[in-house]
Amino acid sequence: MRWLLGILINALLFVAMAGYFEGFEVSSFGSAVVASFILSILNVLVRPILIILTFPITLITLGIFLFVINAITLMMTDRLMGDAFNFEGFGTAFLVAVIMSIANLIIQKAVFSNKREE
Repeated sequence: MRWLLGILINALLFVAMAGYFEGFEVSSFGSAVVASFILSILNVLVRPILIILTFPITLITLGIFLFVINAITLMMTDRLMGDAFNFEGFGTAFLVAVIMSIANLIIQKAVFSNKREE
């Protein structure tokens, strides 16, 4: 249930951020849900490999390079989705990755930590 809620939260974030950034387009909420699902699969399968391969640079940058890895997975999602989910460049994907990471951190603290306390 938590995984499905995370996919819906990411889809809402995608739609909201597509309204703010000219270089980021989402054709519909349905395509945002599909993109969020693909991103979650990439985060399970590809992201750990990228983290292991880039561990030295991630260590040197004190974890900041993880935002680059998040942007790479967003660009991979863009390629898999086609025209329904589109980033104009890596800079836009990087900015969206940073904002999504911060928003997900805040939302998870607010939503999921309250459920544990009850």
